Amino acid sequence: MADASYPQISSREADAAHFVIKTGRLQFATVFLAALFCFGSTGTALAMHPAKQHRKHFRWLRWHPMFRPSHESLIVQNAEIDRLDLPRIQDETELEALKADGSLVEIVAGETLRFDPRLDPSRRFCRPWTHDFVDDLSRAYYNRFHEQIQVNSAVRTVKVQKKLRRHNRNAAPYDGETASSHLAGVTVDLQRRGLSKEQVRWMEYYLFYMKALGLVEPEEERRHWCFHIMVSGHYSEWRETQTIVPIEHPQNDTPDTQVAMGSGSH
Repeated sequence: MADASYPQISSREADAAHFVIKTGRLQFATVFLAALFCFGSTGTALAMHPAKQHRKHFRWLRWHPMFRPSHESLIVQNAEIDRLDLPRIQDETELEALKADGSLVEIVAGETLRFDPRLDPSRRFCRPWTHDFVDDLSRAYYNRFHEQIQVNSAVRTVKVQKKLRRHNRNAAPYDGETASSHLAGVTVDLQRRGLSKEQVRWMEYYLFYMKALGLVEPEEERRHWCFHIMVSGHYSEWRETQTIVPIEHPQNDTPDTQVAMGSGSH
């Protein structure tokens, strides 16, 4: 017997209400399951690769170099080598001959400079003007931070570059208009890994000034975290006209840089 306080409904009305309720439940269930699937898929992906995604995002945020490697930069480096009419050193025989006649000079470790211990001593050589640049930079850096710069690479032969390319697909070619400038002895790689933000910024300002004068062509390599610096043959003659070059930035977030060099009168 039905409760007298509730209105009576027909069997047809009851069937319709049941259909509405059932359909509503099915729609809700469908939407809920779809949302759960999407969320579950996202959650699974995040659960499977949380560190990897976070690490990629973190690296993207932190990597904002002033001098990105580019095809155009390699063209500039090789154009300077061609202007100087320098050979790309083929092998150890040619390398030793250039050392013997003074075309390549030794970079010597000292108070302001050290080497990556993995760098073969036979390849701790470069052109005289590149040597002058490294000497000036290392002294200026030491005066500012009381720390050494580290040379990771200097002259290479074509034979060495071919071997390097077998293990590093990002290494520059050993021939052509984009060949590695290390092959002519005009380039050094200086350690970037481990430097503070202030030290990286100081190096970038130093190189920015030199690049503006047309004296260097720098790149900041991400794979090996180093400053790849090709030094122009004009460096030595410019150096002779200099005594000290102040690069002053009064802003609080910009370091002061001083470049001590040369024996010029102004």
